[in-house]
Amino acid sequence: MTDTEVTDVTDVADAERVTPAGPPAWGWTTVATRVGPLGLAATEKGLLCVAFHADAATAAGTVARLTRRLGSGPLPPPPPPCAAHEVLTTATAELTAYFDGRLRTFSVPLDWSLTSGFNRRVLRELAAHVPYGTLASYQDLADRVGERGAARAVGVAMGSNPLPVVVPCHRVIESNGGLGGFGPGLETKRDLLALEGVLPEPLF
Repeated sequence: MTDTEVTDVTDVADAERVTPAGPPAWGWTTVATRVGPLGLAATEKGLLCVAFHADAATAAGTVARLTRRLGSGPLPPPPPPCAAHEVLTTATAELTAYFDGRLRTFSVPLDWSLTSGFNRRVLRELAAHVPYGTLASYQDLADRVGERGAARAVGVAMGSNPLPVVVPCHRVIESNGGLGGFGPGLETKRDLLALEGVLPEPLF
């Protein structure tokens, strides 16, 4: 087993560990976008999860998985005022502005608790240093976090990203210029890159 593989196993173990502080209060909502409905989950710390293709069935499945993971179900919509719902309001407004072409940098706070270890390091580097309209390769991100042989592990980290769009894994491509993978589908990745001016808009 390589060092990278050990890191990945540690990430999985950490991700499944229940925090001793008890279940967090969290909320859920959906927002309509040009790439379909996005499901959003947030705690009082920040945005926790972004789920693509959040129709009724997919949203229900995601909420069920988060409920098992977090140890409690989502809070009902306010009133009363709730910090988690305030985060969701901010995230909804910012994502709407992003898809309308009016926002390039997200400021909504993020809750990184669904990722850890190497994956979290790579995703935080991506969020901080790969801005709107730019690209990075899997190898480039591996180099940036000091793991030169870990391009494949970076791909795994992108695939496990709990905060896509806001943490822009769609901006990560292969070193040869290929699009690489994208869990929600390559058409969605192309659409996001076209929105940011990296690729031409499709004709049809």
